[in-house]
Amino acid sequence: MICERIADSLPEAVDGTDGLGPAERAHVETCLRCQAELVQYRKLLRAMHTLRTDVVEPAPGVLAELLASVGEVGEHQAIRSLINRRRAAYAGGIAAATAAGAVSYTHLTLPTIYSV
Repeated sequence: MICERIADSLPEAVDGTDGLGPAERAHVETCLRCQAELVQYRKLLRAMHTLRTDVVEPAPGVLAELLASVGEVGEHQAIRSLINRRRAAYAGGIAAATAAGAVSYTHLTLPTIYSV
């Protein structure tokens, strides 16, 4: 059937690139099925054009909620970062104190070689 053969060319006929030859155009003029499909493509194209110009306004309060959520996430990340930095500082301090204690212990417990 010719309808299936030209079905892929119908969208091109709607957007102006006209993928139909003279025989296909003559068929579309007489075939109700192809004409209906062409009308559906035209409706779809019109709807897509209106989507370009339509501006969707968010519901009242949505923007405030979104910004509050983003702020909360940012605060949680800042707190985690602060805690992780403090952990590193505490670990470094403990390591330094342990090293200083070990040096002091070995210095105090070793007998002095030179006695006067």
